[in-house]
Amino acid sequence: MKNIKNKIKKSLVLATLSLGLLLGGCKEYLDKAPEASINSSDAFKDFISFQGFNEEMYNQIVSIGMCTYQADFNFADELGCNSGYFFNTAADAGNSWAWTGTYGCFLRNYPLNSGSTSSMNKGIWTNSWYGIRVANIGLANFDKLVNATQEEKDIIKGELLFFRGYYYFELMKYWGGFPYIETVLSPTEEWKLPRLNYRETALKAAADLEAAAKLLPVKWDDTEAGKRTLGNNRMRINKITALSFLGKDLLYAASPLMNRESTGKASFDIDLCKKAADAFAQTINLCDQTSVYTLQPWAKYTELFWLSDPVRRLPGGSEVIMTAPNYGSNYEAGSMIYSVMQLVTNSQQFGPTANYVKNWGMANGLPIEDPASGYNPNDPWSGRDPRFYKTIVVDNDLIASIAGAGIDRYAQLYVGGRHRIGAGANITGYLTNKYWGVTINNFDGTKYYYYFRSPIMRLADVYLMYAEAVLQGYGTAQSSVTGCITAEAAFNRVRNRAQLPNIDTKFTGTKDAFMGEIIRERAVELSFEAQRWCDLKRWLLSTQTKYREKYELLYDRGPAPGYKPINIRERLFTTIVFDDRHYWLPIPVDQVSLYPEFKQNPGW
Repeated sequence: MKNIKNKIKKSLVLATLSLGLLLGGCKEYLDKAPEASINSSDAFKDFISFQGFNEEMYNQIVSIGMCTYQADFNFADELGCNSGYFFNTAADAGNSWAWTGTYGCFLRNYPLNSGSTSSMNKGIWTNSWYGIRVANIGLANFDKLVNATQEEKDIIKGELLFFRGYYYFELMKYWGGFPYIETVLSPTEEWKLPRLNYRETALKAAADLEAAAKLLPVKWDDTEAGKRTLGNNRMRINKITALSFLGKDLLYAASPLMNRESTGKASFDIDLCKKAADAFAQTINLCDQTSVYTLQPWAKYTELFWLSDPVRRLPGGSEVIMTAPNYGSNYEAGSMIYSVMQLVTNSQQFGPTANYVKNWGMANGLPIEDPASGYNPNDPWSGRDPRFYKTIVVDNDLIASIAGAGIDRYAQLYVGGRHRIGAGANITGYLTNKYWGVTINNFDGTKYYYYFRSPIMRLADVYLMYAEAVLQGYGTAQSSVTGCITAEAAFNRVRNRAQLPNIDTKFTGTKDAFMGEIIRERAVELSFEAQRWCDLKRWLLSTQTKYREKYELLYDRGPAPGYKPINIRERLFTTIVFDDRHYWLPIPVDQVSLYPEFKQNPGW
C-alpha cells in the first residue's frame, strides 16, 4: 500500500517533489548562488522572495505553438497533415492514447523538469499538476509572509489562487473532472480522493479564480509592488486575466458536453451561462474603462500572432490578455509553421482544409452559402472577409518577398504545382500565414528576429464568449448583462475591427441563427489557435459528419494575367474517427489503476 500511495503522489500530483526543488526556481530571482541554502522561512518572508517562488507557476505555462514543433496544436477539422509523426494524424484516426507519447504534443505527460526554460519539454498534463502543487505549497506557507504590505500580500495570494484555478481548467477541458486538491499532500499519508464531476471541479476552480480577481490589480504598473519592474509587467496575471478565465471556466461548465457529464442534460446550463456572462461583463467594462486591453488595430492585426523585430518584442499587441513566457528562440527563429519546405529548414506540412476555409464569408459580412453574399464558386477567393487574406494563402499568393527565393516566391498550390508534389507536399490546396509573413524564410535575414505566439486568452475571445453566454443565458442576441453591452454588440466589435459590417438582422432574430454565426465567427477569428477542437467538443458537435470530413481543393491554374483557378473540385481525403468516447482524452493507465475511486474516462 505504501508503494501505491507514493506512486500516486509522484505521478498524479507530483507530491514527492521536495520544497528544495520548488525553490530552485527562486534562486536566480533572489540573486543567490546556486549552492546557497534556502529554507522555507527565507523563501516566504517578504514580497520579493515570495514572488520569486510564484514565478515557478508562470514557468509552467505551456506555449502550445512552441512545444509542438510549431504546427501540431489544432486537432479538429481545420487542418490536413501529410505526416504520421504528429498527434493531429493520430487524432484523425481515433487514436486518442497517442497524446501520451507523440513527440511535440502540447498535452504530453513529459517527465518534469521544473526549472527548465525550454518550451520543448512542457505538456499540459505534467506541468498543470506541478503548477497546482506549487500553488498549494505557496498557500500553505502564506502566513510566513510577514514583511509585506497588504497590497503585496494580495498580489501574492491572488497569483496562487489564480494559477491553481487556471491549471485545473487546463486539465478539465481535455480530461474532465478531477479531485480538487487544496492542501499539500504528503507522500506518506493515505488518501483516496474520488474524481469530481466536471461541474463540481469547475465550481471549485471558479471560486479560486473569483477570489484571485478580488485580490489582483487591474494594472501592475499602477501598484507600488509593480513599480519595481515598471514597464515590464505586461505578462503578469491581473484582475482582467482572472475574470476572463473565470468566465471561460463557467462557460465551459455550462456547455452541453460538460453539462451532460455532470447532470445528464445535453444542453446549456442557463444559470452557469448567466454567471459566465457576468464575469465577461466585468472584463469588458474594465477594459472599456481602463484600456489595459483593447482590440488590436486592424492595420497591425498580424502583430497579435507574429513579429520579426530586432528588439525581439513578443507578439500580442494591445489585445492579448495571457500568453506563454518567452522560452527562447531556437525554434522560433529557424522556421515557419504550416509553411512550404522549399522556404525554410523545418517547415511542417499542414494545410487548411477546403471545408474549413468555407467558414470565411464575404466582405459584405454574409456567409458564402447565403444567396445574397455574391460568392462565386468559380472565383472562390475574390471578395472574401478581409481576415481571409491575412490567414489563408491561395495559389499564386506572394509567400517570399525577397527575389532570392526564386521560383518559390509565389505559392504553387494547383494540381502538379511545385508546392503540391514531392516529399512534404501540401495536401489541401491551401496554406495559412497566420503565424508568419513574406520576410520569414531562409533567404531573408529577418527570420532571425522572428517570434510567434498562439494566444492563450485575448479580448476578441472574451467578446465572443460573452455573446455566447448572454445568448444561452438570457435567450436573445439583444440581451445583455445589466450595465454592459448586448451580445450582438460584443459580436459586432470583433467583426467591425476586421472591417466587416454589423451582423445582418436575418441572423439575430432567433437563438439558433445567432448561435450558428457565433460558431462560424469563432472558427474564423480564432482559427488555428487551438480553440476549435475544444469548441466542437463542448458543443457536442464533434461526432457530426460535417465536422469529421476533411476535403482538399483540387484545381488547375488558369491563364495569365489573373491565374484564376479552373476545373475546381473537392476530394474527401480523411474522415475523422470520432465517437462518444473521444469527447474526453484517456487518462494514463498507471494513474487510474492505483485506486478504485480515481476512475478512467468512459470508453477507455
